[in-house]
Amino acid sequence: MSIAPRPIRRLLLSIHDVGPRSESATDRLHDLLARFGDAGKIALLVVPNHWGEAPIHPGSAYASRLRGWAESGADIFLHGWFHRDPTAHQSRFDRIRAQHMTAGEGEFLGLDRKSAGTLMRDGKALLEDISGRPLAGFIAPAWLYGPGALAALADCGFALAEDHMKIWQPTTGRVIARSPVLTWASRSRGRIASSLLAARILPPALRWARVARIGVHPGDVTVPAIMTSIDRAVGTLSQSHQISRYSDLIGGA
Repeated sequence: MSIAPRPIRRLLLSIHDVGPRSESATDRLHDLLARFGDAGKIALLVVPNHWGEAPIHPGSAYASRLRGWAESGADIFLHGWFHRDPTAHQSRFDRIRAQHMTAGEGEFLGLDRKSAGTLMRDGKALLEDISGRPLAGFIAPAWLYGPGALAALADCGFALAEDHMKIWQPTTGRVIARSPVLTWASRSRGRIASSLLAARILPPALRWARVARIGVHPGDVTVPAIMTSIDRAVGTLSQSHQISRYSDLIGGA
């Protein structure tokens, strides 16, 4: 009688808000995460023009860095366009989410299908031209999607998307992993304290998850306690999980 092999438990690591505006912070985070395994397995969530202040131009030195990361095997995700929320939200629920879950950066929470689709297609074309290969997918800033963004995701043919609680394939709607993403907040003392507490509580629970996720942000490098917490969390989960690419979930690696 043969025994079925034990399923691989995967740990997905991602750096958010990647772009010229956050280059030095991205490098510090990349170095920290790469201590635990292949740097080419760290996903990069790229903002084409962060807050309208840091455009990525084809042929620039920064574009060459992105292409180098992609050629090393890193999954490149489109992470919005401006990473800034332009919408005056009519829904009270959306206003609360926009104000309290992010500092005015839920760009795709209030966009209609056409507007969201235009930004997605333009971003996809730009980053695929720069990287020389298909994008791994799309992840909305602050993981916030409105109905228009969700509809546009399927229209644009992205292979993967994620929110706080799951990873799915937009073209089919199939959920391929469910687990909370472990992340940190550095905007205030209260948010720092609560995220440090969550980073103590979640890793033991995530040890039993088929897929565990850790997402870090440039602001994390400004708080030494957060950097220590990231180091501890990745170290803990890398003992029970295999550091992997997002594309491994659909056999893309």
